[in-house]
Amino acid sequence: MPIIRVEMLAGRSIEQKRAFAQSVTNTASEILGCSREAVAVVFDEVEPTDWANGGRLQSDISAEGS
Repeated sequence: MPIIRVEMLAGRSIEQKRAFAQSVTNTASEILGCSREAVAVVFDEVEPTDWANGGRLQSDISAEGS
C-alpha cells in the first residue's frame, strides 16, 4: 500500500486538500498499478513559525510580502 506524506504550511482549505488527495491518489494508482483504495495520503501541516526557508522563518517571509 503506497503511503504518500505531504508536508506543507498550514492554512489550506479542506476543499484544496480533498482535491489534492484525489489527484495524487488517481496518479499513484495509475502509475503504480494499484487500486485507489490502496493509496493513503497523509497531510502533515506545519505552522509558518515552525518552517524556515533559507534560514528565515516562513512567518517572517509572509509578513514582508503583506
